[in-house]
Amino acid sequence: MASISLTFPDGNSRDYDAGVTPAEVAASIASSLAKKAISATVNGAHHDLAWPIDADASIAINTMKDEAPALELIRHDLAHIMARAVQELWPDVQVTIGPVIKDGWYYDFDRAEPFVPEDLAAIEKKMREIINKRDAVRTEVWDRARAIKHYEDKGEPYKVELIESIPGDEPLRMYWHGDWQDLCRGPHLQNTGQVPGDAWKLMSIAGAYWRGDSDRAQLQRIYGVAFQNKEKLKEYLHFLEEAEKRDHRKLGREMDLYHMQEEAPGQVFWHPNGWTIYTELQDYMRRMQRKGGYVEVNTPQVVDRRLWEASGHWEKYQEHMFVVEVDEDHAREKTVNALKPMNCPCHVQVYNQGLKSYRDLPLRMAEFGSCARYEPSGALHGIMRVRGFTQDDGHIFCREDQIEDETAIFIEFLSNVYKDLGFEKFSVKFSDRPDTRAGSDEVWDKAEAALLSATRAAGIEPELNPGEGAFYGPKLEFVLTDAIGRDWQCGTHQVDFVLPERLDANYIGEDGNKHRPVMLHRATLGSFERFIGILIEEHAGKLPFWLAPRQVVVASIVSDADAYVLETVEKLKAAGIRAEADIRNEKINYKVREHSVGKVPVILAVGKKEVEDGTVTLRRLGEKQTSVVATDGLIADLKAEACPPDLT
Repeated sequence: MASISLTFPDGNSRDYDAGVTPAEVAASIASSLAKKAISATVNGAHHDLAWPIDADASIAINTMKDEAPALELIRHDLAHIMARAVQELWPDVQVTIGPVIKDGWYYDFDRAEPFVPEDLAAIEKKMREIINKRDAVRTEVWDRARAIKHYEDKGEPYKVELIESIPGDEPLRMYWHGDWQDLCRGPHLQNTGQVPGDAWKLMSIAGAYWRGDSDRAQLQRIYGVAFQNKEKLKEYLHFLEEAEKRDHRKLGREMDLYHMQEEAPGQVFWHPNGWTIYTELQDYMRRMQRKGGYVEVNTPQVVDRRLWEASGHWEKYQEHMFVVEVDEDHAREKTVNALKPMNCPCHVQVYNQGLKSYRDLPLRMAEFGSCARYEPSGALHGIMRVRGFTQDDGHIFCREDQIEDETAIFIEFLSNVYKDLGFEKFSVKFSDRPDTRAGSDEVWDKAEAALLSATRAAGIEPELNPGEGAFYGPKLEFVLTDAIGRDWQCGTHQVDFVLPERLDANYIGEDGNKHRPVMLHRATLGSFERFIGILIEEHAGKLPFWLAPRQVVVASIVSDADAYVLETVEKLKAAGIRAEADIRNEKINYKVREHSVGKVPVILAVGKKEVEDGTVTLRRLGEKQTSVVATDGLIADLKAEACPPDLT
């Protein structure tokens, strides 16, 4: 029998007979390792312990301490165990697919009756029985004809269709968990008992179409989550509780910030409270941009398709654009326009008005641009994912030798903004050329090298995000980490040699000749709508005082205090504080509870004694203790607290 050489992580090699399995390799090293082994990594690929190795390879034996492979196996095995449990409970149910996803798995079922939440408890109970049986898991490779006949005989048409869609050169692996069998690429654990019994949970039921096609059968999807131990599961469930409390859709209703309705899908109806946050944030960004040397412009929302064709958006981005046809003076052909999905081609039009010299560069141009992009209805998510939004968009027209300095300046600008808004931590991703793009490879080589060099010169080593650049150039993505550890991609910075060429932008160089400027696309917050949603969730609705839409409520305890309440509110307003009176004939505890739910940061209660002493009883949001303070002194303190961070 032929011999093969296997190389281990420590660099040592051993010779084995061709066809040796990772289980046999583990046993040859130590019996203790053979007991702990769950899978192997062979030439970088995840490998079942039962799969033979036929050629020289690198190999590492995985145990439950190896997080990534362990989680993949646990979650994948649980998908099969759940499908087996469902079919043992309801034998007429047909199984389809059950992949591993972030934090867990799902499995899609075809069942005549709908699953109900109470069914999850029954399925979990049956799954634990299967785990406790410690049934062996085994695998075989079958030919296509045998596999198709097997599933046709079982009345499993979904599996037959899956087999027919698998490329002919790919092996068909059949897995058994006890007597229950499924078609699967693997790998899997060696018995059902290796799954941690207390580190997983079934979460929810949802609808799903077969193969994601709305014209195909509607299936039922059951989701589960799984981890290496119960402590990790508890952490995850606590995270979900926190995320639910912070959900901007829930807080948006409680704080009366905005609403959305069917007649305008993916677009926001801002209420006075929400619009206050919006305008305060916009005013802050406007001041910061002025300090940063930007000039502000405003460009049309509806633009003729000819500009989008010239820029390349019509070819590369049309599926995301809202198209408007207009009958201009009853012409033979209607004029085709589009709502702008982004502002860059329009900014080039502003740049192109008048002759530019190398002395005019860099020219930093900014716009709070109102944009519209078609997002599928299933992708819409509150104000986080919308169709109509405003972007704090900016474009820097500069010379090639200015790219590095301008990138460093923008990174510092963005860092200061994020710190002001309470985000101390962010990471940077470098997104290079996508498959669909404009410009030659030589131009992309130059753009990618320039952006990467500039980023490193700014002291940042970005994480590579392959293939995710814009169609006209590579980009940096700035990813915020919020209070509960979630990542949000917000700011971007892109180097573009393509649009200036396509839209004929130029400047007169020191040599007296025309040259193309480089166009740096940048956004700090990104979409205002999305960033406000992030702020709401980051602060759980308890926004910084300067951003809070309702900063102070002065509430009467008795009607005799009404006049003093109104007088205090006027003083607060005169100091520039957003204040309102609550002199309703309700108990003070009711008022406090209602305004606390609305996330009002400061509630001032006024009764007879406060009127006599010229004081108020101060209650801050989230604090149980109250204090009695002098009204005028408190107003001075709140005035300072209400000052935006860039003006302090």
